[in-house]
Amino acid sequence: PQAAKMKLKHNINPVLLHFINFIILVYSLITYIPWYIFSGSRQAIAKAKQVKAKPVNNKPGGAYRSVNSLHCLASVLYPGCDTLDKVFKYAKTKFKDKKLLGTREILKEEDEIQPSGKVFKKVILGKYTWLSYEDVYVKAVNFGNGLAVLGQQPKTNIAIFCETRAEWMIAAQACFMCNYQLVTLYATLGGPAIVHGLNETEVTTIITSKELMQTKLKEIVSQVPLLRHIITVDGKPTTWSEFPKGVIVHTMASVQAMGAKADAGNKQQSRPVPSDIAVIMYTSGSTGVPKGVMISHCNIIAGITGMAERIPNLGEKDIYIGYLPLAHVLELSAELVCLSHGCRIGYSSPQTLADQSSKIKKGSKGDVTTLKPTLMAAVPEIMDRIYKNVMNKVNEMTSFQRNLFILAYNYKMEQISKGYTTPLCDSLIFRKVRMLLGGKIRILLCGGAPLSAATQRFMNICFCCPVGQGYGLTESAGAGTITEVWDYTTGRVGAPLICCEIKLMNWEEGGYYNTDKPYPRGEILIGGQNVTVGYYKNEVRTKKDFTVDENGQRWLHTGDIGEFHQDGCLKIIDRKKDLVKLQAGEYVSLGKVEAALKNLPLVDNICAYASSFHSYVIGFVVPNQKELAELARKKGFKGTWEEICNSPEMEKEVLKVLAEAAMAANLEKFEIPVKIRLSPDPWTPETGLVTDAFKLKRKELTAYYQMDIDRMYGKNVK
Repeated sequence: PQAAKMKLKHNINPVLLHFINFIILVYSLITYIPWYIFSGSRQAIAKAKQVKAKPVNNKPGGAYRSVNSLHCLASVLYPGCDTLDKVFKYAKTKFKDKKLLGTREILKEEDEIQPSGKVFKKVILGKYTWLSYEDVYVKAVNFGNGLAVLGQQPKTNIAIFCETRAEWMIAAQACFMCNYQLVTLYATLGGPAIVHGLNETEVTTIITSKELMQTKLKEIVSQVPLLRHIITVDGKPTTWSEFPKGVIVHTMASVQAMGAKADAGNKQQSRPVPSDIAVIMYTSGSTGVPKGVMISHCNIIAGITGMAERIPNLGEKDIYIGYLPLAHVLELSAELVCLSHGCRIGYSSPQTLADQSSKIKKGSKGDVTTLKPTLMAAVPEIMDRIYKNVMNKVNEMTSFQRNLFILAYNYKMEQISKGYTTPLCDSLIFRKVRMLLGGKIRILLCGGAPLSAATQRFMNICFCCPVGQGYGLTESAGAGTITEVWDYTTGRVGAPLICCEIKLMNWEEGGYYNTDKPYPRGEILIGGQNVTVGYYKNEVRTKKDFTVDENGQRWLHTGDIGEFHQDGCLKIIDRKKDLVKLQAGEYVSLGKVEAALKNLPLVDNICAYASSFHSYVIGFVVPNQKELAELARKKGFKGTWEEICNSPEMEKEVLKVLAEAAMAANLEKFEIPVKIRLSPDPWTPETGLVTDAFKLKRKELTAYYQMDIDRMYGKNVK
């Protein structure tokens, strides 16, 4: 039934359809026998049906562990490599001259003036140039020694505020070697949040790029009194004069040169031990000021040990494309997994990722086309965008092409749900779509937020590869669960990784109990070596979110609500913070409402809102410009984009579409938004309304739309 809901609709003559179905049946029968004999898919089907995790005891609320680590949780990737510097040294010795970090050279930059008068920067990029494991190691050693010359002491903090690029990883490895605590802040945090992070950690040195120095740091340097050194990773900035006295700007190359000259004799005693802090990672959090999560060497190693086990045949043939923020635990962990297994990492950015990306000049190649990666991580926001783009293209095809695509899509969906493969469809129909990501992707890793079943299925079908959905938090070093590659079910996040165990704790207020039938439900608690040390300088919050049991094991209280299925896989069903009690006493899960409506072609983003003083749900919607303009045209509404969004008439039309989708998704009547506000402007991390992983910041959105909330709740709803 789930598959039937996600099928695409076609308009084919019924007689012709019977004939096509007959041909498909004959084709399936002919190809089934050789497929059954020669394909490895039989084992895959058997594996998909296996139990993946079990409770360690029969008590309700007992911890679930992966069947591969029932007796003992894994915590070390390679014997004796218990700190990150040892892991890199091991990898450097093993993969010496192999390529490790790749960057595309910029051949040309030009300004393109749009019809609206706006100027877009476009680039033409060349081939990837590579640094070997040995090259990266030498650069990191020199940089670490250079920082020591500048006065950096072991076990003290140093900040990095920089885009995802090779120099970020080199700087991080230098800090791991010298036992400097790396404070990470992502580039889209607002000014006050950056100031808070830099002052709380009392850093004297910050590593950044020329662009971020000019755009973000310039305004706030005066508010960070302890700052002494700014190191730019990409050469000399043009203007020096604007910085306060006492702040010196260096280039990364000049610090490396200092380090190469320096005497490395005193290095040995500054090596880290497993319990030392490797990273203090600031998470923007959906509420309040950002918190710094203290992640130790052994936390990260345990986490990447667990993740690596879920990626079959990971090794030197793999190429990973790095474009998500490295200040995010998902990206940092994924890259450290690659670095420790001999994979190459080619750097990219959301603006240059694909041929159609905003900074790539028309007709020239995006990063995926040049790199042809085999592994890629994505947040659902990016996958949803690809899904919508491809579906728009399908709608623009001729009727014959569109019906052919839809038939192949629906046929493959049925085959996948039985565990079969479709080589002919893959090479004839989906090859073109697959080329959008370079054509070689074998696993897409997805994390950061829930991925809708429709988008996941679409990725499975069109990109001909499994989508590994993961669940983890900064507080658990990014590790928690990841689905197995042969598990093609949707909507679940997989079994616990081999480094950790997960239990469900009763949450009475929400009505979730670990004795619930058919599935135990409750708040998700993660335990294991990957559970971090706590929040920096925030004892109160640390005590609230982390506990230690009688065996000395640390547990993280995630605030997410999950249920365990028979095969030991976890499904996230709710979030404590998202539950609102309406005036009449019904509980509404805002996340559930959003998930039901987010994948409509008309909706680019949605935030549901409810108040305990009222009896109904309202919502803020960022509509899809193309779809809404088309709807307005159909209804005979003329006006600018702002006028369309501000029109009560169009609000009503969009509400009708939302209500239909809500009914189809089996939402309760009280969960369906009764009034909405259409937002003409998208929500980006720069606006401060969503986090870097595009999760909604409810508090900020509520403040931003306060007048609309008052308006929507001000009048009685008939």
